[in-house]
Amino acid sequence: MATRHWVIDPAHSDIQFKVRNLLIASVNGHFRIFSGRMVTPVHDDFSDAYITLTIDVYSIDTNNRDRDEHLKSPDFFNADAFPEITFLSTEFKKIEGDKHTLTGELTLKGITKTVTLDVLFGGEAKDGFGIQRAGFEISGLINRKDFGIHADSVTPDGILVLGEDIKLQAGIQFINETE
Repeated sequence: MATRHWVIDPAHSDIQFKVRNLLIASVNGHFRIFSGRMVTPVHDDFSDAYITLTIDVYSIDTNNRDRDEHLKSPDFFNADAFPEITFLSTEFKKIEGDKHTLTGELTLKGITKTVTLDVLFGGEAKDGFGIQRAGFEISGLINRKDFGIHADSVTPDGILVLGEDIKLQAGIQFINETE
């Protein structure tokens, strides 16, 4: 079967996360360095696409250097032992219209879990240089405890320091390498 090969354009993509702090407000962060590929059958949509993603944990950025260094520590991501987060898709399924689901194996801190994310296909277009691009908005929720991220610390008043749910949001633009 003929396939198309795509690569993430990091200049036009973004990977973000959000987690509740003291359960009263959210802390937002980004990963600045990542790469990925997508292989698709040649047909009218992206169903059956296979996607891989690698994120550099050291590139974490929450707009606070001290917090970023703490997040790289064994309390959270343990970047020295696990410098990458990886995602390998097992299913990309069209739901209706531009809505899809993306299921795959997320590996974080050496722990692999199956996750399903929501995907909104933004469309395909050629840029001013004639390069074919495809855009996707990806969102989902993971539980930090599933990946051994930070113990259940509480304040002296008994308030959980960090919420369990981590919201993921990514705007990803792929470049077609086949053409």
